[in-house]
Amino acid sequence: MAQIECNECSGQIKIGVDVMLGEVLQCPDCGLELEVVGLDPLQIELAPEIEEDWGE
Repeated sequence: MAQIECNECSGQIKIGVDVMLGEVLQCPDCGLELEVVGLDPLQIELAPEIEEDWGE
């Protein structure tokens, strides 16, 4: 298991060894959703907002 620092609050996010590219993680301190954008080295960025399409 690894840890990475939250981009927003500097809280520590625990990441399992089976983490996948594109996986969305949530910071346990501030609740921010972060997306895994790199595996070697491990990198995270703010996860994109999911917009409603209202069936269009």
